[in-house]
Amino acid sequence: MSLIVMKFGGSSVGTTERMSRVAQRIIEKKLQGDRVVVVVSAMGDTTDDLIDKANEINDKPPAREMDMLLTTGEQISVALLSMAIHKHGHEARSYTGWQAGIVTESVHAKARISDISPERIFSALDEGNIVIVAGFQGMTESGEITTLGRGGSDTTAVALAAAIKADVCEIYTDVDGIYSTDPRVVKCARKLNEISYDEMLELAHLGAAVLHPRAVEYAKHNNVNLVVRSSFTHNEGTLVREAAEMEQGVVVRGIASDKNVARISVLGVVDQPGTLAKMFGALASNGIDVDIIVQSGVQDGKADFSFTVSLSDRQRALDVIAGIQSEVPYREATYEEGLVKVSIVGAGMVSNPGVAATMFKAISSVGVSIKMVSTSEIKVSCVIAAEQVQEVVRALHTAYGLDTAETAYVGGPQDRR
Repeated sequence: MSLIVMKFGGSSVGTTERMSRVAQRIIEKKLQGDRVVVVVSAMGDTTDDLIDKANEINDKPPAREMDMLLTTGEQISVALLSMAIHKHGHEARSYTGWQAGIVTESVHAKARISDISPERIFSALDEGNIVIVAGFQGMTESGEITTLGRGGSDTTAVALAAAIKADVCEIYTDVDGIYSTDPRVVKCARKLNEISYDEMLELAHLGAAVLHPRAVEYAKHNNVNLVVRSSFTHNEGTLVREAAEMEQGVVVRGIASDKNVARISVLGVVDQPGTLAKMFGALASNGIDVDIIVQSGVQDGKADFSFTVSLSDRQRALDVIAGIQSEVPYREATYEEGLVKVSIVGAGMVSNPGVAATMFKAISSVGVSIKMVSTSEIKVSCVIAAEQVQEVVRALHTAYGLDTAETAYVGGPQDRR
């Protein structure tokens, strides 16, 4: 008998018909003799609809009340899924995040899980129930309802798996595993049997939407066996674990792209000790994440530098920079949008020279110029104009020998959470 956590996203339970199909999938696990805990997201576009309604009432709704509102979506899903399981003759018990013992920090809209007390889950399992937990939510020690932000249901599932020491955490989504790149862009993308936590974490941070980075971080920290598989087929998925088997001759494991990129350039900055510390310290104190940073040479005691932020942070970043011009003198600050960050990831890159050169050559082969470059031991990222990103991804996929002879992609609508 195994203890299994199964997570289903919004598209998997987007209709009552799909809800019934998911219920049967869960019951199959139970009939195999496994003890099953299920984490589920809100149905389909429920969360988006709730956000739209909130904005109709108040275009700047309080964060606390938004959490109160948005958590209702998952509560609907868990109750309906429990009903579907009961209809098929099996016992199920549904719980909100706080009923399941999920405690979070006191931050609305993007809280982190601080503790889980799973006693109630174990009690329900001991009584023979399938346990269904609402993803994306928890409660503070003072009793405030919170949401976990983007990817919150994935994080809920992995955190529960760690807390109850599950044998495996299965993430069911619209694709049947982790691919070398988005199979909707590259039809001959290959499905990976295994991938390491570090590689998956890089891909998730760099734009691959299959798993959220926080969920992968939690899995790595707690050594949770994570499997990504399809809600629509019974195909074997991709195992995410500490040390994945390396395929012979494959240096790059995956290619990701992220269009949520804006480049800010600060020109004519006075070159003196502490200048960059003041500027990036101010950005950090305002909650703005900075990614790639490039500084040019110093001329006449002044330098130019550029950095990337998310599109949603672009205006805030410009405002912060304008606000500290008296402390950090500069000539002007400009920005550029319509960009994309394309990245290659692979644990084997560190011991194979020429990987970056191959990337630069492949990008230039489709007539695209590189604006910024960032590297680490297992990834290289290039910022380019967004117009030809699909051609660039296809060229990179071919250049690193990742193309397959056939298309293996089997999927459905894209999950939201």
